[in-house]
Amino acid sequence: MYLSANRRINTAVCALQIYPRFAIQPGQGCILRVPKEATATTVIKTAVATLDMDSSKPYILVEVQEYGGEEWVLQASDQPVQRVLLWPRKAQDKHPQSDGYFFALQEGSYDGSIQYDVMASVRQEKVAQGLVNRGFVTQHPQKYDDLCNLPELTEESILGTLRHRFHKQKIYTFASNILIAVNPFKFLPIYNPRYVKMYENHTLGKLEPHVFAIADAAFHTMLNKQVNQCIVISGESGSGKTQSTNFLIHCLTALSQKGYTSGVERTILGAGPVLEAFGNAKTAYNNNSSRFGKFIQVNYLESGVVRGAVVEKYLLEKCRLVSRGKTERNYHVFYYLLIGASEEEKDEFKLLRPEEYHYLKEEIPISEDQAEMKHEFRRLHQAMEMVGFLPPTKKQIFSVLSAILYLGNVMYEPKVVGEGLKVGPDRVLSAISDLLKVKVELLVEALTTRKAMTANDTLILPYSPSEAITARDSMAKSLYSALFDWIVLRINHALLNKRDLEDICLDIEFDKIFSSSQCLSIGVLDIFGFENFKMNSFEQFCINYANEQLQYYCNQRIFKLEQEEYMAEGIIWHNIDYPDNIGCISLFSKKPTGLFYLLDEESNFPQATDSTLLEKFKQQHQDNPFFVQTPVREPAFVIRHFAGKVKYQIKDFREKNTDHMRPDIVALLRSSECSYLRQLIGANPVAVFRWGILRATIRTLAVFNEAGRSWAEKHPVFISFLNISDLGLGSIRELHAKVLQSLKQFGGEVPQKLRLSTISIVLNVILLFSVQNLIDSHSLKFIMGLTQHNRATRSLLHLHTKKKPPSISAQFQASLSKLLETLRKAEPFFVRCIRSNGDKREMHFDDALVLQQLRYTGMLQTVRIRRSGYGAKFTFKEFTEQFRVLLPKEISTPQQDITSLLTKIGLPSSSFQIGRTKVFLKESERQILQEALHKEVMRSIIILQRWFRACLMRKQYLREREGIITIQVLFVWLARGCLVINSATFPGPRRNPTIKISRATRVQEKWNASLDREITDSNELHHLDEFLGNQVCVLSETEKIFFLATTQFRDTIKSMYSISNSNIGYKDLMSGYQKRVASLAGLKKASEVPLVVNLFQSVLDGFIRGELKRLETEPCKVKERNRRKSKRDKCPDGPLGHLFSTYQVTIMQSCDQCSSYIWGMEKAFMCSSCKMVCHKKCLSKITVNCTGHCDRKKEGEQTLHFGVPLCALVRTADSVPFVMEKMLVHVEMNGLYTEGIYRKSGSVCRAKELHHILEKDPQAVSLDNYPIHTITGLVKLWLRELPDPLMTYSLYNDFLYAADLPEASERLRAIYRKLDELPPSNFSTLERLIFHLVKVAKEEAHNRMSANALAILFAPCILRCPDSSDPLLSMKDINKTTLCVEILINEQTRCYNQKMEEIQQLENAEAMAINQLKLRRQNTVRNFTYWMICTLPFNSFIFLKKLVNLSETVVSLDSQQQASWQESQSDRSWLAF
Repeated sequence: MYLSANRRINTAVCALQIYPRFAIQPGQGCILRVPKEATATTVIKTAVATLDMDSSKPYILVEVQEYGGEEWVLQASDQPVQRVLLWPRKAQDKHPQSDGYFFALQEGSYDGSIQYDVMASVRQEKVAQGLVNRGFVTQHPQKYDDLCNLPELTEESILGTLRHRFHKQKIYTFASNILIAVNPFKFLPIYNPRYVKMYENHTLGKLEPHVFAIADAAFHTMLNKQVNQCIVISGESGSGKTQSTNFLIHCLTALSQKGYTSGVERTILGAGPVLEAFGNAKTAYNNNSSRFGKFIQVNYLESGVVRGAVVEKYLLEKCRLVSRGKTERNYHVFYYLLIGASEEEKDEFKLLRPEEYHYLKEEIPISEDQAEMKHEFRRLHQAMEMVGFLPPTKKQIFSVLSAILYLGNVMYEPKVVGEGLKVGPDRVLSAISDLLKVKVELLVEALTTRKAMTANDTLILPYSPSEAITARDSMAKSLYSALFDWIVLRINHALLNKRDLEDICLDIEFDKIFSSSQCLSIGVLDIFGFENFKMNSFEQFCINYANEQLQYYCNQRIFKLEQEEYMAEGIIWHNIDYPDNIGCISLFSKKPTGLFYLLDEESNFPQATDSTLLEKFKQQHQDNPFFVQTPVREPAFVIRHFAGKVKYQIKDFREKNTDHMRPDIVALLRSSECSYLRQLIGANPVAVFRWGILRATIRTLAVFNEAGRSWAEKHPVFISFLNISDLGLGSIRELHAKVLQSLKQFGGEVPQKLRLSTISIVLNVILLFSVQNLIDSHSLKFIMGLTQHNRATRSLLHLHTKKKPPSISAQFQASLSKLLETLRKAEPFFVRCIRSNGDKREMHFDDALVLQQLRYTGMLQTVRIRRSGYGAKFTFKEFTEQFRVLLPKEISTPQQDITSLLTKIGLPSSSFQIGRTKVFLKESERQILQEALHKEVMRSIIILQRWFRACLMRKQYLREREGIITIQVLFVWLARGCLVINSATFPGPRRNPTIKISRATRVQEKWNASLDREITDSNELHHLDEFLGNQVCVLSETEKIFFLATTQFRDTIKSMYSISNSNIGYKDLMSGYQKRVASLAGLKKASEVPLVVNLFQSVLDGFIRGELKRLETEPCKVKERNRRKSKRDKCPDGPLGHLFSTYQVTIMQSCDQCSSYIWGMEKAFMCSSCKMVCHKKCLSKITVNCTGHCDRKKEGEQTLHFGVPLCALVRTADSVPFVMEKMLVHVEMNGLYTEGIYRKSGSVCRAKELHHILEKDPQAVSLDNYPIHTITGLVKLWLRELPDPLMTYSLYNDFLYAADLPEASERLRAIYRKLDELPPSNFSTLERLIFHLVKVAKEEAHNRMSANALAILFAPCILRCPDSSDPLLSMKDINKTTLCVEILINEQTRCYNQKMEEIQQLENAEAMAINQLKLRRQNTVRNFTYWMICTLPFNSFIFLKKLVNLSETVVSLDSQQQASWQESQSDRSWLAF
């Protein structure tokens, strides 16, 4: 039913096979031999006659291109053979009809329309559309969020879809991977942090269109491909480009804050409001129009953490400062300052009311805006602090702004006597002088006269009134432009990562900057939109040229390069025409007749005027179709842009093109006493920075020198003791020469104060070290190397040089070329911004205006190529590597194997094509293929697990079978041995061997009875630890096993009473002690185990009886546990499971509770789990449960213990689930010395049995009846079956990024910062688990479980990716998850060892203090007794000794003491003591 062509190009006749579209049998047709010049009419007549069809009916020939999505009706004069020659080579020869290129012969109508009799769906759509057009039925709303899915692709359908979505407040629409954003001129509450979380790591197009989806796609594409990305935002003025940029930067910084925040994100977010205040203004089309272009390049580490950023600015509109339209305003910062400043600030900066300034008189802020402007001024203050501006710096900036406004109030009038002008008023000049710190005389001279250089002299010429006003305005514009440049420089310096300086090497010979390490980046371009005002000047001329270049770049990436790739690969494709604007670009920039070059040429001629410039424009381009002639007397010209015709007024073109800082103004500002003002007008910020520090150093040294002289005059005696030769200054001449040489490298002359005759020797040496530090200023050099091309205001017109700086247009072209070069090196994402109406009305959709924008941006052609083209492209190598699991093991011919795979999956042949080196897929089919890969990988994983478990079970079966056989053999051997022994006779009864420790053999029944007691208080464990310590101290060294076992057991007790456990019994303690003794004794000393255990049991029984007596005598005291608040208690009263913390809002958002606005830079509260944002006052009003983790367990609700959300298993936020705690305690008491405790698996049957019992009644189960490996297996199973793992899904990527940081300290700090964001129940359970793993790892010598081995086993249990993630990508993250868990175990092990050492030190100190107290007490008693005895007569002492029977060990007097005592009897003078 279609026409296929079998062409022979070299012959004059071609064979065509025609299939009528309405044939009864499919495939019925005829073969015609027609000449190459045959028209469609001739072919139709021949086909109708050959097929014996009704010749009275009209017929048409339609070219069907399924891959292009179009049907082209051939006109009567069209030549079908020529149409065939335009097809791809594969389609030109005879081919199957399913290849996608056909001609359809069908019946037409007499009015020329096409009848769709067979295409029922199309016919029904046409009928329905006709009824809608006639008004019989209402049009059904379109529900397509992607324009590529529209059933009928026309301008009307695209416009209708955008209109329908706009009225439903859905301002975003996809066109494949291109985002269309319609400006609603209203804030919509769709930019809160929960939306960032919603779109994180989702495939583009899976969720509702949003600007955050583009940011997330660019971010993860950069990480996955390791290729730089850029987001190009285009649209005319008022379309919302600036807001889209703010939203993108907000989302990119939120995505990058993964565990470690370097502070760069805060600076990036603060830079936006600062740049908007100084560079944005209200225009006729936009209330926040960017009057400069900016490109923000955010640099990332390979892990996705922000490393730094660079802001590049383009062409600030300086003329807006002095003149603008009646309905427009000056830059925002002036109104913020005048309305928002406090009374003290108004007095300090000499501020007036806005209507009193000449530069602001065109537009006075209405009273309704004042509250908003006061808030914006506070927001500007906070943003400047975030960027790093100190309060003194902010004051200096505001002083310059006030001086600029005062310059507009300077008035001129002719002098009464003599030539020249009189300037005033005096109060204005005085205010400018005070604000700029310049002399009034110099200020008046700069505003009224100019200097002219001659061959022998310098002339001072007065200004005319018009020239004076121009000079005044030029000074204001130069000051503001320099201030803006300085702000951008400071922002870049704040955004610079200091580690980048370590990777920079300077090539002095070529004066270039190279970077030794490459980092990834995402660039966001927010450039001025296309403008067409009533009066368009030089600024609109440059702006619209930039938009022409941007449109050309978009066309290149969307159309030309795409289609060239299709042709190069030889796939079937019909080229889609698109509007090409290369001719208009050539009109601007082609050498040597481009408009920019003609403008520069006329600007260099002193006698040239704007009229001569216009005449040259018309003369050179009178035949150019993009240049439209205007009437002779009209000083304007018209250019036909891609967005329409624009008329430019030629006035001031030459002046604005050469608008540099005037020499007189430069000299005036350099004479200022304010160092900050001198920095603004410096040509080289590096040199200004160095000279500023050098000047401060010299002044500091002068102060020290003067202080030293004063001190020397007051202390002349000490000077004579000083020896100058001891200072080591023999080579002072050489050092001084080095100082002067270093200073000459700065590009200036050596100051007189630095000469050897004016500075002392010591000061020169100190200055040398200062200069060496000043030379190392790489940061400013690095920034200057990045942004030197856009520093237009740094061009100084020096009097002593003939070389003029480059013009404004030349610098603008250079910066634009660098921008386009940067964009070409990155993979782009496009955001097309559409202005909904021209009146800035909220939620108003102007069909005509929107349709105009859709047309000149080529949206219909864009959607057509996106729908017909292939969004996914893979080279054969990339395809085989990514989808290796689906392909055969041995790939001989990639084309055939890939085609077979795609056909096997069920993809239609029209959805993919195989080229020479690449595979082309549509995006929807790529997702289907990705899902098939996911299923196959999961199936393979299950098979591997099944085989691995089978191998383990087989190995266990063989091991048990071998053990059973061995036991049987031994049993037979023992049976035979017993028969032999029983046949023999022994004289007398046998005696038991002698027991060395006699008290350890007297084991009584009451000991076992006392072990049934359970410990209910952690203080009892503390008492037990002290009791065992005292028992160990009295034992002899020969009982080594008991000593070691008890010492280690004390450490276990310390770790137990540091964690509150209420279900620990003495039987568990005894069982653990017995296993510890058996491990220490080994096989050689196994006989000593019962003796040591009996001894310990007797000691333990004594403690229990003593503890029972203590409890009987002491009253029961209930102690309240005062939990110390930690950093995790961010908001202890978080309602309904929320975990709120303070949150600084950077872009306007809405409260999720009350729906009111939260302005930028305000403080709010955000839940770290579900990302809910609200005011502080709304915390108590929240009624919505946290969706980040589950709700609390409801009363009366019966829940299981496995596979249940963690928050439903705990009673309090800081408790641990009962089943988990019970199993961990049992493992710690009975399994720490078991080899491979967590590596080996237990019996499956016993595990199922214990699992069932724990689910039913966990309190009644006795874990002693089950092997330890069964219990450890259930521990891992309990963790794996949690719906949300301990380290939650929401923080999974955060932990990965934290583990991937370069430095160990940063990794540790980032991981623990993310742990604080876990829900309380998760945190407490994870803390208990990690402590348990630390105890396991400490016994590595016995259980062979190191920290790394434990991390490998437990990382998949507690830190796992969502099930929806790509399994292949998640397998690549195993190393990171393992490292994260291992870091936690090692850090807690370090803390544990440190704590135990501190406890041991305290115990040693306590024992030492007790011993010292005992010794002092004994010495005190001895001395007192000695003194009492010495006071008695000797006979009384003998009598007392006999009476009390004092022993020599109690009171003994040695010979010296007796002699002393006898002397005391003769001389009692010592009693005076």
